[in-house]
Amino acid sequence: MTKSLAPDSIMQVATSFWASKVLLTAVEFDLFSTLDETTMTAAELGESLGLHPRGTYDFFDALVAMNFLEREGDGPGGRYRNTPETSAFLVRRSPAYIGGMLEMLNSRLFGFWNHLGEALETGDPQNEIKSTGTSFFEVLYADDERLGEFLRAMSGFQAANFAAVAEGFDFSRYETVTDVGGALALLSRLVAARHPHLRFQSFDLPPVAPHAESAVEAAGLSDRIQVVSGDFFVDPLPKADVINMGNVLHDWNLEKKMHLIRSAYEALPKDGAFIVIETLIDDARRENVFGLLMSLNMLIECGDAFDYSEADFRSWCSNAGFTRFETIPLSGPTSAAVAYK
Repeated sequence: MTKSLAPDSIMQVATSFWASKVLLTAVEFDLFSTLDETTMTAAELGESLGLHPRGTYDFFDALVAMNFLEREGDGPGGRYRNTPETSAFLVRRSPAYIGGMLEMLNSRLFGFWNHLGEALETGDPQNEIKSTGTSFFEVLYADDERLGEFLRAMSGFQAANFAAVAEGFDFSRYETVTDVGGALALLSRLVAARHPHLRFQSFDLPPVAPHAESAVEAAGLSDRIQVVSGDFFVDPLPKADVINMGNVLHDWNLEKKMHLIRSAYEALPKDGAFIVIETLIDDARRENVFGLLMSLNMLIECGDAFDYSEADFRSWCSNAGFTRFETIPLSGPTSAAVAYK
C-alpha cells in the first residue's frame, strides 16, 4: 500500500521558529544559570525569573519536551533541572558557555531574518546598515565593551571545532602557526595546550589585541602565542608553517576570498598547510542544511558574502598554486578543509 502523503514535515519546519524562540528566550532570561546545580518548581523558577504565572508551565514544559530541561515529578510539585548539555553549554559560569552566540541570535539575527525575502530580491544586507548606514562591524569595533562580548560569543561558538582541529590535524611536522582573524586567540590556545612544541601568532585588527592578550596571559601562554595586529586586506599575513582561518573566508565575496587565499599561499613555505574551518556545503548541495542556511545568513549580514563547498575551496586554492588537499570532519556540520603548498 502506498503511504499517504502528510504535511507533517512542512508544518514542523514552518513552525520551527517557535522552538527556536523558546530556547533563545530561556537564554535571554539566563534560565539555565538560575538552575545551576539546583532544582526548582515552576512557581519557584518563574518567581526567580520574574515571569507571569500564565506562561510558566508551557514555557518550562516546552523546554522539557525539547530536551533542554529535565523534570522530576508532574504537576505543581514537579522540579526542573538542567540537562547535562545545558549545564555544560548554557550555564554562564561554565568554561564551555556558548550562550553569547545565542544572545546575539536572539537580539540581532532573529529580526533580520524576517527580511530574507527582501535580501533575495535585492542582494542587499538586511542588518544594521539598512537602517543606519553603518555596518555592524563598524559599530562593534568602535565600542570596546561590545567588542569584548562579541569576541567571547564567537569563541564559545567555535571552541568544539578548534579542539577537534587540535586533535584531528597532524601538527607534528610543523613549528609555527598563524591564526588569521584570531579573535581571542582561542585556536592558538587550544592547539598550544595539545601540541607544546608549536609557537603561534594570532592576527587580527588592532582593537582586538588587548582582549586577545588578556586571554593569552590568563592561559599562561604569553611565551608561545604572540598577538599581532593588522588588516588582512592591507598587510601581508605573518609567515608560518601553518596558516589557519576560522569562519573568515565565508565573510567575503569571491574577489576578497581569492585575495585571502593568495595571501595565505605567500605566507607559507613549501609543504606548508592552509586550514579553513567552515560549515562546508556538500558538493552536490543536498545535505548540509546548516551550511546552506549559514550562506543565506551571510547574504543577510553582508550581501555578497557566501559559504562554499569543498570543491569550491579546492578549485580556488588550485588557482592560487596549492597542490594537495584533505578534509577533516569536525563538530556537527563543520569541517576543516586543508590545502598544502
